[in-house]
Amino acid sequence: MSLPKGLAEEVARNLVMVANLLDEDPEQAYAYSRIALRLASRVAAVREAAGFAAYGTGKYTEALAEFRAARRMTGSVELWPVMADCERGMGRPERALAMAGEPEVHKLDKAGQVEMRLVAAGARKDMGQADAAVVTLQSPELASSSIQPWTARLRYAYADALLAVGREDEAREWFAKALEADQGGMTDASDRLAELDGVEFTDALVEADEDEETPVAEAPVAETAETAEPAENETVEADAPERSVETPAAAPQFVEPVMPEEPAEAPEPAAEKAAEDKQADDKS
Repeated sequence: MSLPKGLAEEVARNLVMVANLLDEDPEQAYAYSRIALRLASRVAAVREAAGFAAYGTGKYTEALAEFRAARRMTGSVELWPVMADCERGMGRPERALAMAGEPEVHKLDKAGQVEMRLVAAGARKDMGQADAAVVTLQSPELASSSIQPWTARLRYAYADALLAVGREDEAREWFAKALEADQGGMTDASDRLAELDGVEFTDALVEADEDEETPVAEAPVAETAETAEPAENETVEADAPERSVETPAAAPQFVEPVMPEEPAEAPEPAAEKAAEDKQADDKS
């Protein structure tokens, strides 16, 4: 409300894009946050959005600076847990753990206190204190059977901490409880359960793509009269016509042509007359 109408609308559009892209495309969300920050750096909501965009891309130093600026402008402590987590991201878990003991934590609402407990447990793990991380997460909120927005993440963190100290059976139980409370799919509790049970999932689409890329071996061709190797001393005609495998044609046989007989020579007329006279004398 502190900006002129036209500028306010432009800033608002960029903030909406930050919110829409923060989970799907953090880098693009960060780019929109920088535009909003350039237009209205004195607006607390802009500094907070810029902080979350930087946090989503792993720019923890920049994110912490934006969160501190927003806190100075509003006087609110609701960003305290994420500020402590930025300290973890910067490689200073001791500082994050110290923030978990500051008076500001008592001013947080229930969700903020649970978030602070998660950050503190993470700092313990960063420092190699796995058993202390388990103890840090043990709280009335963890023992409660009611499902709250933070329940799945708290149970998941506790299961992960138990697994880190070798308490596998208990870890499996709490991963199952986390899955029961995770209605929005915020965690991969189902995958962790499957991993503990020795179940492996395969992506059918990936396997199909691999099958398409793999060349198919040619099927062996059954040996036939045409594909069989010629026997030794056997001559194969290069220009032999193709024949059906099912009904092989008989080999052509050579038939000697029959030559027509030469006609007998016609008798001389005198000889013929003499023959007739002789036949007449014999009859008489």
